[in-house]
Amino acid sequence: MNKQKVVTLGIQHVLAMYAGAMIVPLIIGGALKLNTGQMAYLLAADMFTCGIATLIQVIGNRFIGIRLPVVLGCTFTAVGPISAIGVSTNLPTVFGAVILAGIFVFLAAPLFGKLLKLFPTVVTGSVVTIIGLSLIPVAMNDAAGGQGAPDFGQPRNLVLALGTLVVILLINRLFTGFMRAVSVLVGLILGTIAAFTMGIVNFSSVAAASWVNIVHPFYFGRPEFNLSAIITMIIVCIVSMVESTGVYFALGKVTDQKITDKDIVRGLRAEGLAIVLGGICNTFPYTTFSQNVGLVSMTRVKTRNVIVAAGIILIILGMLPKLAALVTVIPSAVLGGAMIAMFGMVIASGMNLLSNVDLRRNENLLVVACSIGVGLGCTVVPQMFDKLPSTLQMLLQSGIVPGAVTAVLLNLFLNYFGQASEVNQTDKASMEVGGEAVS
Repeated sequence: MNKQKVVTLGIQHVLAMYAGAMIVPLIIGGALKLNTGQMAYLLAADMFTCGIATLIQVIGNRFIGIRLPVVLGCTFTAVGPISAIGVSTNLPTVFGAVILAGIFVFLAAPLFGKLLKLFPTVVTGSVVTIIGLSLIPVAMNDAAGGQGAPDFGQPRNLVLALGTLVVILLINRLFTGFMRAVSVLVGLILGTIAAFTMGIVNFSSVAAASWVNIVHPFYFGRPEFNLSAIITMIIVCIVSMVESTGVYFALGKVTDQKITDKDIVRGLRAEGLAIVLGGICNTFPYTTFSQNVGLVSMTRVKTRNVIVAAGIILIILGMLPKLAALVTVIPSAVLGGAMIAMFGMVIASGMNLLSNVDLRRNENLLVVACSIGVGLGCTVVPQMFDKLPSTLQMLLQSGIVPGAVTAVLLNLFLNYFGQASEVNQTDKASMEVGGEAVS
């Protein structure tokens, strides 16, 4: 694959994750009432650190980095807790908690790797499916114009989302090779052009952005440490570790690679290092982005060179805020149309994993049914936890964590402690290798 194609595919990955990566600092900055200059710095630093974190994970070595085609970005799980910490204390306390939480993730990675036996195929397949299902409401909200937008649900937004999706499907149906691989990029470009003709695209953010930005460690002050903030941030990172493990398994299936406990440890170490770097550069905890798993599955381009290109592009965007702002003009509806296809591919990957499970056994059926039911239910009706303490709300509202915990506990109860002797040979083999079924 020539350099031009690699760069183009890298841009496509950046566009796929850009909205999700930007929303975290935007929400937190708004909650903490940062001024325009501080907000601009926060966004640029986030992009720059996203690029560094992605390169650490993708290039890696035998100790750090899972070396799969993954892109890292700020975890949305951290939005509520960081906003609460920042409002009650200050930003240096936030970044102090982020740094120590990153050190915790790095040191705890080997312990987490030993728990891999808790993730046989029936569990990993359910978790990957839950990840995809939990993302669909995000796609649909964007397709309608973005949650909270004044024009939410307007017909023009629905037409843009549908048109973008149709373009992606037509390219996949009519073309092969490189053109099919960049179908999402083409859909986003054509959708944005269509939105411009409707008068939706706004270039004011581009005009206001500066040309050059240099990331300064501890820009908001030296880190401060608060025990409650540190514990809260560690809980956030444990949630991200569970989510990332599910994403690793999904990528392993997409790329036809067996994920071992050593792979998980290297991946989580890289995330821990990325989180520490985020605290130093005044950004937030990082996690593996599910959006890009769907893109890898759709394009079938599994080379790490493309993600290396994406990481370098993210670094450049972090140093050139005006160029970074240009990407933000893509309307939410256009992004939503593309997300429907990408997130749907994550669901399909989970279902593909579950096809290796003996679903004739009632125990396996119950694991799949209850875990997906809990995960989807928590995602669709997050307000059911509004009366709980904020820490529990953070753990339960995403759907991924409660669904994953349900799958692990039910598998232990039904397949290990209940009728372990009846577990079929396929599931026994999958338990031994940590989630990949063996034929």
